[in-house]
Amino acid sequence: MSLDLHHLGRSTAAHPWRTICAWIVLAAAALALAATVGGTPQENWDVPGARAQVGVDQLREHTPGAGNASATVVVHDRDGAPLTDEVLAPLAERLGALDHVVAVAPPRMSEDGDTALLSVAYDVPVTDTDIYQDLEPLEGAVAPTERAGLRVELGGDLPETAAAPMRGSGELIGIVAALLILVLAFGSVVGAGLPIVVALCGLGVGSAGITLLAATMDVSPSAPMVASMVALGVGIDYALLLVTRFSEFLAAGHEKTDAAGRAVATAGRSVVFASATVLISLLGLRLSGLPTYDAFGFATAVAVVAVASAALTLVPALCGLLGRRLLPRKVRRARGAVGSPLMERWAARVGRRPVVWAVLAATVMLTLAAPALSMRTWPQDASAQSTELTTRRAHDLVSAEYGPGANGPILFVVTASEVSKAGTESLAASIGARDDMATVSPVTTSPDGALRLFSAEPPFGPTDERTADLVADLRADVPDGVEVTGTTPLFADIADLLATRLWLVVGFVVGISVLLLGLVFRSVVVPLKAAAMNLLSIGAAYGAVTAVFQWGWGAGLLGIDHPMPVSSWLPILLFAILFGLSMDYEVFLLSRIREEWLHSGDARGSVVRGLSHTGRVISAAAAIMVAVFLGFATEVDVVVKQLGLGMAVAVALDATLVRMVLVPATMTLLGRRNWWLPAWLDRALPTVRVEVPDHGGDLDTDLDDELDELVPTRTPAGV
Repeated sequence: MSLDLHHLGRSTAAHPWRTICAWIVLAAAALALAATVGGTPQENWDVPGARAQVGVDQLREHTPGAGNASATVVVHDRDGAPLTDEVLAPLAERLGALDHVVAVAPPRMSEDGDTALLSVAYDVPVTDTDIYQDLEPLEGAVAPTERAGLRVELGGDLPETAAAPMRGSGELIGIVAALLILVLAFGSVVGAGLPIVVALCGLGVGSAGITLLAATMDVSPSAPMVASMVALGVGIDYALLLVTRFSEFLAAGHEKTDAAGRAVATAGRSVVFASATVLISLLGLRLSGLPTYDAFGFATAVAVVAVASAALTLVPALCGLLGRRLLPRKVRRARGAVGSPLMERWAARVGRRPVVWAVLAATVMLTLAAPALSMRTWPQDASAQSTELTTRRAHDLVSAEYGPGANGPILFVVTASEVSKAGTESLAASIGARDDMATVSPVTTSPDGALRLFSAEPPFGPTDERTADLVADLRADVPDGVEVTGTTPLFADIADLLATRLWLVVGFVVGISVLLLGLVFRSVVVPLKAAAMNLLSIGAAYGAVTAVFQWGWGAGLLGIDHPMPVSSWLPILLFAILFGLSMDYEVFLLSRIREEWLHSGDARGSVVRGLSHTGRVISAAAAIMVAVFLGFATEVDVVVKQLGLGMAVAVALDATLVRMVLVPATMTLLGRRNWWLPAWLDRALPTVRVEVPDHGGDLDTDLDDELDELVPTRTPAGV
């Protein structure tokens, strides 16, 4: 592999304009193809296998408008005067005339008559592209009522898709922060700009690839946002690692083409394996059981492959073009390897008292992770959003006028052929007599007579801790032929499904990643230790999100005005992304430590020198990612806030306490045992051939010997 990568680096550096033109042609072709045959992002919120999905499918089959998109129009008189038909009837008529609207229910009046609910039913799912994230028709229909002096708020699943649009601040903040951090860290404007340019080029091609992916499967409109967040971070990381290694070889006196080849042969190998671990983590999303996660995994994988490819080809090309201009001015005339004396001193300090530092760092990490033990997950609804959104104001108004349960009614779908009308009436009466139920609606029949329907509202809101138990109790009490469904039971099913599948995803991703690292580093200890530390940083991220959002610690700084459960969508998505990103840093650091170890055989010295050479790169890359992720934490949508904060905390801890303290401390303690591999396992494991084989004289002997020393097929005897 190293020989192939060396050839790739040398050829692209020797012919930079050829490579740059090839990328321009590739980008133009990808964008043209995406514009021609690309698809439109489309959500798929069906949950195959969920108990509530059965009732939803029955409603769609037998009742026009039921089980599909809905909206709730809340009309309120600020002076407390009763609302009249003269106001509500024209509003209902305008709503009924909207495209895809099949029914507008009669207004449901509050006890004092100053508030009315108008439920709007559509003939397509909320994810249909004709209505998804489109509030203009509803806003146009209610505008005359608002001009009449009444307060009108919009709730329901359709308005919730459009009420909190992404502002795109995350990418902008990340790019600006990246440029500043790189200039400060490396002292060269040219060197700072190159990784950003390369990452953006790869991201552009990756975005076109996601559009093409949308033509073959349902891709969530949120998936490109997550893909951009991850790809921008790893793209800058990969390019930065290659540029840094090129600078080292250049400062050591190598000619720029040779330096580019050596950089890709060494650092490029780390990029290949690091991106492979990210892809493995994303592949784990397919085990979640939800179609929308498939879209997140595939879309992000497309973007990661694009930015990794850009790093491996564009970086050496631009390095060959720019040469010594990438170096800080003060070292352009210097010779010798570029390292960080500060990092070297820090690693040596940790190495002198490894037990103390390891215990201290582990204690901090475990303390930060502790709140995760009480984490409660639930899909977010309008109650979690900002009060600047109409959906949140509608939610609060409904709670105040009709009770919290009105925001999450539970629907009972009765198959008429299995349960008689009298039996349905009796069931509704028994449900209404429960202490944990506030109101029950009259029983109705579907137009074709196949179903009987009624709804019930508990005295508490959908996100209340009692909701999951209530849904389970109701399902246990109803006879065969009755389905408990609606948004609230579906949320309960999703929360239960994702909580169960999380461990399946964790087991798959950790297992495959450990196997891959074992093949690459020919060690048992290194991959197990890496997995444990990655899980520790992810646990700390879970703990931070729990403390901020569920406990309310510092939530006001993010614009959150009350505690709330952690989104059910978060743990699996956060794990899959963070485990891959953490492995990036692990591969970067361990690759360099192993190189030093194989050169010197000095277990402690290799840790010091490896951290000296990579610590600055990891710190700068992590700072960039933290800035990108915190930028996403400033978005309006609370799920994006949780994702951004969790990822920022995890990356910050991973690059500081884990890579700068735990890794050097534990590796110093273990010494030569870090690279232990039983002989029988060494023989049983497939060989990842990354060494340079015999050549026909096209490479200089020095490089051949160097690379063969760095990455031999088998671990040296006695290790």
